[in-house]
Amino acid sequence: MKYMMTYDMMESTRNTHQWLGATARAFASYPMMSWAANPAMDWLKAWGEVTERTFARMVVKPDWNLPPISDDKGRDHPIVIERVLKRPFGDLLHFTTPGRKASKRRVLLVAPMSGHYATLLRKTVVSLLPDADVYITDWHNARDIPVSAGKFDVDDYTLYLVDFMRELGPDTHVIAVCQPVPLALAATAYLAAEDPKAQPRSLTLIGGPVDPDANPTEVTDFGRSVTMGQLEQTMIQRVGFKYKGVGRQVYPGLLQLSSFISMNLETHSNAFQDQIVKIANGEASEHDKHNLFYDEYLAVMDMTAEFYLSTVERIFKDRDIARNCFTVNGKPVDMGKITTVAVKIVEGEKDDISAPGQCLAALDLLTGLPDSKKFAHLEPGAGHYGIFAGGSWRNNIRPLVLEFIDANSGNAAKPANKNAAA
Repeated sequence: MKYMMTYDMMESTRNTHQWLGATARAFASYPMMSWAANPAMDWLKAWGEVTERTFARMVVKPDWNLPPISDDKGRDHPIVIERVLKRPFGDLLHFTTPGRKASKRRVLLVAPMSGHYATLLRKTVVSLLPDADVYITDWHNARDIPVSAGKFDVDDYTLYLVDFMRELGPDTHVIAVCQPVPLALAATAYLAAEDPKAQPRSLTLIGGPVDPDANPTEVTDFGRSVTMGQLEQTMIQRVGFKYKGVGRQVYPGLLQLSSFISMNLETHSNAFQDQIVKIANGEASEHDKHNLFYDEYLAVMDMTAEFYLSTVERIFKDRDIARNCFTVNGKPVDMGKITTVAVKIVEGEKDDISAPGQCLAALDLLTGLPDSKKFAHLEPGAGHYGIFAGGSWRNNIRPLVLEFIDANSGNAAKPANKNAAA
């Protein structure tokens, strides 16, 4: 129960900060505060607005808010989100455009489950929609999943990907971003051995930790410096009474968020200070750059304890994927079984989460795949976020990925729309 109390205490702290921000904003907005010029009230109101919004976003799942797509005749087509498969821990979503001819490029975008929702890839989705038929994995917040739904670890995650690939069929092109990269590779190898006809045509792996030791970062160093017992004692809590998953053991999204922020504390601190100044001076807006970024960045979700712990132990500590010793429910998965699926690696030169070399290690594991089907791209000057959602993705990587998909597609596809929105 002490961990359940800790979870509730953490939520209470978040809620209190949200209340303090709302209170400060309301107090500074009283009409009587305008009777005399008082710059302090402007600063108090600005601080309250930023504080309230910051802590409120931490428990809200962002909307997709996808803009309509224009066809060749200039007509706009709204995006409709359909649930193709519904599972306890994650769904398979399809972005459809009624009235618009479907693209021949069928893309399964595997979103990370590392503390953020799939909407973290909103810009990636928007950039792909004009030129592809896009599906995405939509992982659920563990705090909202009843204990009766059972466990969910890396084995279950991999089998979810296997089921999603089977559902979409062999004409699918998989793009995995960050955390799911090694498991997407494992799922493909699993299909290569168990159901070869269900394998995707291509696999694009973007900035993921296939071999964390290939180029260590602060993230991998942390995984090495603590024991599994320490992680379980310090990082795992039980969901409190407020949510449907009451009693479920989780790695709280708020703890993950604190880790993310601590890695670049000065940058984030300056960003919030600058936003307060802009609001106080009347220079900020609802949809400015700060809000667009942090509304998504601060929206975090809990992971099941077994998924978090098994990821640290098997992917980072034991390097099961890197050593080609990965198993799914006790069944060995040999990456060398992949012989027909074209694989492209994308890395960022300045990626401080999955440094260059960690993802590239996947190509050495593909001993059964001809060199003609192995590709790699290192984006100069790009950080982790930029290789899948920033300017580097829009201007350089996205066109290369679409060309790669076309080159390994059974059907001819239209040229990429270089003016796609992002």
